[in-house]
Amino acid sequence: MNYLEEQDYAKQLDFKLWKKLFGLMKIYKKQIILIFVSMSFLAGFDAAFPLMSKYAIDNFITKGRLDGFQVFVAVYAAMVLCQALIIYFFILNASSLECGVVYTMRKTGFNRLQELSFSYYDKTPVGWIMARMTSDAQRIGDVVAWSLQDLVWGVAVIIITVICMFALNVKLALLAIAVFPVLMVVSVLFQRVILRNHREVRKLNSRITGAYNEGINGARTTKTLVREERNLDEFTQLSTGMRMASCRAAIVSAVYLPVVLSLGSILTGLVLWNGGIQVQTGVIGFGTFSVFIAYTIQMFDPVHQIARVFSEFQSAQAAAERTISLIETEPEIKDRPDVVEKYGDSVNPKNENWPEITGDIVFDNVSFSYSTGERVLSNFNLHIKAGERIALVGETGAGKSTIVNLICRFYEPTEGQIRIDGVDYRERSQIWLQSNLGYVLQTPHLFSGTVADNIRYAKLDATDDEVVNAAKTVHAYDFIMKLEKGFKAQVGEGGGRLSSGQKQLISFARAIIANPRIFVLDEATSSIDTETEKLIQDAVEIVLNGRTSFIVAHRLSTIRSCDRILVIHDGRIKEAGSHKELLKLRGDYYNLYTNQFKEEAELRALSG
Repeated sequence: MNYLEEQDYAKQLDFKLWKKLFGLMKIYKKQIILIFVSMSFLAGFDAAFPLMSKYAIDNFITKGRLDGFQVFVAVYAAMVLCQALIIYFFILNASSLECGVVYTMRKTGFNRLQELSFSYYDKTPVGWIMARMTSDAQRIGDVVAWSLQDLVWGVAVIIITVICMFALNVKLALLAIAVFPVLMVVSVLFQRVILRNHREVRKLNSRITGAYNEGINGARTTKTLVREERNLDEFTQLSTGMRMASCRAAIVSAVYLPVVLSLGSILTGLVLWNGGIQVQTGVIGFGTFSVFIAYTIQMFDPVHQIARVFSEFQSAQAAAERTISLIETEPEIKDRPDVVEKYGDSVNPKNENWPEITGDIVFDNVSFSYSTGERVLSNFNLHIKAGERIALVGETGAGKSTIVNLICRFYEPTEGQIRIDGVDYRERSQIWLQSNLGYVLQTPHLFSGTVADNIRYAKLDATDDEVVNAAKTVHAYDFIMKLEKGFKAQVGEGGGRLSSGQKQLISFARAIIANPRIFVLDEATSSIDTETEKLIQDAVEIVLNGRTSFIVAHRLSTIRSCDRILVIHDGRIKEAGSHKELLKLRGDYYNLYTNQFKEEAELRALSG
């Protein structure tokens, strides 16, 4: 299996990346601020409890009296209650923030996927896209909602604790914070290794997702070619690589955290040693000493949390890089700002400004090359009159589908112009053209839902009568009514509950329900039975009447009634004319037609 090579990203924490990410989260600014505030208050309470212990030692234990003890207990209980309420509040907000962040990432990514050009899908496997929108988005949500609040809490606890320690005893405070420079050096040393390992884990996760997707979609092919064992071996290699990369990442993180713990233990030992001496010499009281012991032990937890969050951010950056890269991918085909301003876009179409399409199409010295550099058309010229029915025939790779895709503006010319009704179609919006376009593919895709849902997909506000009339027009009504629930019958994922011919008829009904002015049939009858082909041919005669239409055909019997048949060879028109004219010419079309006619006759004889 071949996999997409990923972009190389930053080798250390990329603050510009996180700035972009939090820019997407600005709609949750209120929740983030509330979490920051609540975690700061929580840190304040955590720092206050050792001071309460100091007060108890100095005023109750050392002096051996209980004056004011009831007030102390009440204050202590109130602090515990406030702390519990704050914890409840931040958990509630963090859970909401996590769900919101994941929702925003997936919605933003899905919107971008709707805008991206065909070329993106030509080179990007579905599994890689799925990994970005599922596991990567969830990873970002976890970090933003939970790891970030731990970071805020940890930093706040350390700051408040350090302030309190300096207020109590400067010498012990300086000794207590001496370990922090060492901790920073250790963190920098581990940073690149942690990020590199987590990045490798995310890459392998995408490949595994892609393998799952291919394995499921290609299950029938796998069985017919007896590839189960080989596929299992390939998947085992991937999953083994994922396990080893995950283990390496876990080992590095596991080494990092004990180093932090050791530094914390050293810190506690230093304070015990020096603080004990100061107690013996009477420099500080036992209550102050107990506060420093509590603070050094208490500081261990926020330091530990900051170290953990640091590892989490290293891991999450790999996911953030991949997700942001998808969201920031620019479509290769974009309407100019002035065009969008006048005609709108796919999200906000301005239908009132759309000129009506009559369907006159001109290729004017059009050249086209794919992003790989493969040149398909060179100085291609063609004029299709409004309402004309054009057939495109030729060998595989001749450029037929490219011509159709250029007409539909799925791709754009690299040189020259395509004019519709006398105007370069780049002067109009993509949604204007594609709203006037009916397209029936060789392998139709139906969505999970009912038959009626799939027909109505091209015109969501279509009435039930319009759905029924579209089905009748393409001769799909009879077979639909034979289904158990008729138009309410479920088609299954990808239309799996229907035959190829039935799916094609439904896709044909879906294409015409919006009453398009330009119609494209791309090998629409090549994979269906003869009976269904006859139904579609009868429907074509009705549906294509008066519409500019293009038929890319393998079965030449389906295009005999076309106004013009173009024989495409190496990206140019080798022959052009009606069916009769081309037969008289006795060229390539004549050879194609007679050879196919003989093959079909032989098949009929053998089957008879």
